Amino acid sequence: MPEQQNQNQNQNVEEDLNHLLKVRREKLAELQEAGKDPFQVTKYDVSAHSSDIKEQYDQWEGKEVTIAGRMMSKRVMGKAAFCNVQDLKGNIQSYVARDSIGEEEYKEFKKMDIGDIVGIKGTAFTTKTGEISIHAESVDLLTKSLQILPEKFHGLTNTDIRYRQRYVDLIMNPEVRDTFVKRSQIIKEIRNHLDDQGFMEVETPMLVANAGGAAARPFETHYNALDEDVKLRISLELYLKRLIVGGLERVYEIGRVFRNEGVDTRHNPEFTLMELYQAYTDYHGMMDLVEGLFRSVALKVLGTAVVSYDGVEIDLSKPFERISMVDALKKYKGIDFTEVHTDEEAKALADKHHVSYEARHKKGDILSLLFEEFVEEHLVQPTFIIDHPVEISPLTKKKPEDPEYTERFELFITKREMANAYSELNDPLDQIERFKAQEALLAAGDDEANSMDDDFINALMIGMPPTGGIGIGIDRFVMLLTDSYAIRDVLLFPTMKTLEK
Repeated sequence: MPEQQNQNQNQNVEEDLNHLLKVRREKLAELQEAGKDPFQVTKYDVSAHSSDIKEQYDQWEGKEVTIAGRMMSKRVMGKAAFCNVQDLKGNIQSYVARDSIGEEEYKEFKKMDIGDIVGIKGTAFTTKTGEISIHAESVDLLTKSLQILPEKFHGLTNTDIRYRQRYVDLIMNPEVRDTFVKRSQIIKEIRNHLDDQGFMEVETPMLVANAGGAAARPFETHYNALDEDVKLRISLELYLKRLIVGGLERVYEIGRVFRNEGVDTRHNPEFTLMELYQAYTDYHGMMDLVEGLFRSVALKVLGTAVVSYDGVEIDLSKPFERISMVDALKKYKGIDFTEVHTDEEAKALADKHHVSYEARHKKGDILSLLFEEFVEEHLVQPTFIIDHPVEISPLTKKKPEDPEYTERFELFITKREMANAYSELNDPLDQIERFKAQEALLAAGDDEANSMDDDFINALMIGMPPTGGIGIGIDRFVMLLTDSYAIRDVLLFPTMKTLEK
């Protein structure tokens, strides 16, 4: 019986929705027959947004103002009514009286629906209850909404629908709109910070013959005009380094990259990456730069460098901890990796701690796997993990005093990698050997390994100065500063599986 009742209720809701949608179409037809088609409206002069009027009320009180936005509520009380209009910056109430706008206009206003886009001209005033409002002199229908907003029935709570219909999500959930406003501000302040330090913003190819610069599987496509197979870039690195060779000493790019991998709370196949390269510095210089960048952007966008994330205070104002991967493993798990000298000893250690690995993995790979398993979960406050093993760092300079490790760091905050940086490898002969090692992995079945890039090798042969480079995942940075748990919450249109028709 309960199942039958649910089916009957769903059927009734469906019938009610269909009736309301039919009524809206009929209202539109009536308007069109009367020569008042709202879709023929081409412009409406807006003098202020809702928050402008509220925040600067002393300048607007008693003065004529025009606003435009979506009608989110309407309450008719005989010869007068109240409606609430939502625009880019918030919402504001309007008092609509028949005697003020005219009898015919008032009849038309009463036929307007929630979701319609309207323009209101009137004067700013305060109601008896103290609410800043607009006393309407005219109300114009600018766009007729032919669909029902979700709150009319069950509300917009289904996350799958929210991501697929982001336009509705932005209408119904002000906090979602705020997230994306902040995202825009964050990217703007990143640019301002780097521009102030003499960096030059550039653009590099998205379609490439050789997708290198990261350990990831690329998307592949075919370029018809040239009859060539090409890939979507997985990184910005190799082209930006070419520009360092060319003498552009400080360059950066903020752009989309594409990795043919799974979708989860931290990963989306296409995402926004910022990479920068600076000549005549190293990974210590990059640590100083990224620490200053995170602190500065938080202060500019949020007004504070102490960020609340998932109920935990993240303090970006204090110096970030710097600790080697080997020391971090010892600190958090008690494993002293300095006592491991061979690949076999490393694999035996992984077996002892029940950490899975592949036959091709070497000592450095095992260290990375142990770190991921036992250390990352502890890295809540900003921490630079430095000195990665050479096996997992094919584009990084080796440490002169310990060539098994490299001058590389990853920045972790809230247990997530936020940035990856190196003292860039500029020895072309060493780079050739690293590429050969990667190609051997590729041949052995590692589809995330890099392949030889002859033109990049040629650039290094020309000569690249000592250089520091860094990559920052913009989406994860936005997640941190907006207290967003999933990457989909900071992507306007995240990747979704296409629904079957």
